[in-house]
Amino acid sequence: MDAISKDAIYTIQDIYALPDGERAELIDGQIYYMAPPGWKHQKLLNFIITEINLYIRNHNGNCEALPAPFAVFLNKDERNYLEPDISVICNASKLDEKGCHGAPDWVIEIVSPTSRVRDYYHKLIKYGTAGVREYWIVDPETRITTVYTFEQDTVEQYRFGQDVPAGIFRGFSIRVES
Repeated sequence: MDAISKDAIYTIQDIYALPDGERAELIDGQIYYMAPPGWKHQKLLNFIITEINLYIRNHNGNCEALPAPFAVFLNKDERNYLEPDISVICNASKLDEKGCHGAPDWVIEIVSPTSRVRDYYHKLIKYGTAGVREYWIVDPETRITTVYTFEQDTVEQYRFGQDVPAGIFRGFSIRVES
């Protein structure tokens, strides 16, 4: 969905004032409402986060992999509030009951019809400039996972069914399939 108004500037308080059950993200003061995810989206999310959490547990990792809805406050301002599908945070000091304050190490977004522009453009810029180390866009429509490794300034694409290496965990990959 598009922002509700290009003229108004909204804050995190406007997000907190939304009616119960209504979800939205705030990017540079613009509210973007979020449609409920479909079952294919949730199936992909469940599979990917399970693989990540199993890897972390089996390797005594200190990172947390958290699914949406989970708040990420990228900037120290009142005009940005995101809920990535999956956030992996390796610095526990960024976490509190409200969410993650600062950039997660790894963010994964699963594209839905209403989030396409946000995931590929708005969020790509926000995550890249905020210090996210790695950003995956998993696109069920094209069956492609696009991996942005900001530290190396690289972009790679993988078709569903291929192993997608996770840059923040050496030797770990996920075979994304729908």
